[in-house]
Amino acid sequence: MSSFFEGISPIKYEGPDSSSDLAFRHYNPDEIILGKRMEEHLRFAVAYWHSLAWEGGDPFGGQTFERPWHPQDDLGRAKVKADAAFELFDILGQPYFCWHDADIRPEGEDFAQSLYNFETIIDYFEEKMAPRDIRLLWGTANMFSHRRWMSGASTNPDPDVFAYSAATVKTCMDATHRLKGENYVLWGGREGYETLLNTDMGRELDHMGRFLNMVVDYKHKIGFTGAILVEPKPQEPSKHQYDFDAATCYGFLQKYGLENEVKLNLEQGHAILAGHSFEHEIATAAALGVLGSIDMNRNDYQSGWDTDQFPNNTPEVALAYYHILKDGGFTSGGTNFDAKLRRQSLDVEDLVAAHIGGMDICARGFKAAAAMLEDGGLELALTERYAGWDSAEAKAMLGSDLDGIFAQVKSGKIAPQPRSGRQEILENYVNRFV
Repeated sequence: MSSFFEGISPIKYEGPDSSSDLAFRHYNPDEIILGKRMEEHLRFAVAYWHSLAWEGGDPFGGQTFERPWHPQDDLGRAKVKADAAFELFDILGQPYFCWHDADIRPEGEDFAQSLYNFETIIDYFEEKMAPRDIRLLWGTANMFSHRRWMSGASTNPDPDVFAYSAATVKTCMDATHRLKGENYVLWGGREGYETLLNTDMGRELDHMGRFLNMVVDYKHKIGFTGAILVEPKPQEPSKHQYDFDAATCYGFLQKYGLENEVKLNLEQGHAILAGHSFEHEIATAAALGVLGSIDMNRNDYQSGWDTDQFPNNTPEVALAYYHILKDGGFTSGGTNFDAKLRRQSLDVEDLVAAHIGGMDICARGFKAAAAMLEDGGLELALTERYAGWDSAEAKAMLGSDLDGIFAQVKSGKIAPQPRSGRQEILENYVNRFV
């Protein structure tokens, strides 16, 4: 094919004073921060589904993008799409990419044909990856778009759909393992319900728990050393999704004995839909020991749905990375741009510029987070606020019982006095860095 990105050269770091639309101002992959290259900290990934497969539709209108690989129903055009994808990766220079099976191959008339199409593209990916320094952050299965998934995948009332789901995930795990992917993700957009009137919730949760145990068993069987990640989202497309948020997912993992086998892939937009901040979800997962990876994007706060826009809010991003750094940083996870162009952004340059902006915002936020962590002001404030718990008396109280504590309070030895939480001072502190 002729170049889809004709005339666009690989993006370079030009510094904050650059006036170019197609240059990095803040993302310098070789800059050393906290003893490590920025690229190794952030571990950026391009999402195949939004950047290559999405056609620009919304609930009120159809396709607005016209790409050489449209319509996406032909194996030859799937290879054209792959050519464009790897050209984009060459231009951006990010170290990773991610896919769903349905993003990269056309749907076949039956499972066997879909599998043939999928494996043909995986073969093609191997050829494309061989001469490049590009890796797979994670693979996953799209079990929410096709009509067969309308009542769920592992939670479907039809056991045949459960079987189809298991076979689909097996093929995607095999491909992820073959491409040396570093994680495998499960997002259950249809694993929930539209109404409780036709839903046996207990049975569906048990089936989902059994399914996830099968996934973990298969991971060990094939020797896949990457992480298994579950991605929370409260709703959309389902009215209610069982993987509502980080805390809900952890309770689910505990119930089915998976808390030491599965971690979480957290998305900023999903956190907002759940009524949380992104840093809340990250801090929750970190506190519970299940922080795995992140999908970076943003939602329009005036909309009630998942708008999947590229990030542009440095303070929000800084606080997210602050909690990631506090947890030790990414291991197998990374920063995947689960973000898409606005449907009016038709030009090739728009797709490149969107990623440049997202990478720059993340770099600015990350550098601010690292500076705050090195300065230690927030950690000092926490140490001072909770200092009382370091006393011998407080530690002994945790080993006591209600009767013993009651006796101490009744004797008048304990008379609490409120202390300032200093929220405004701490917010001003953060603003010094962002």
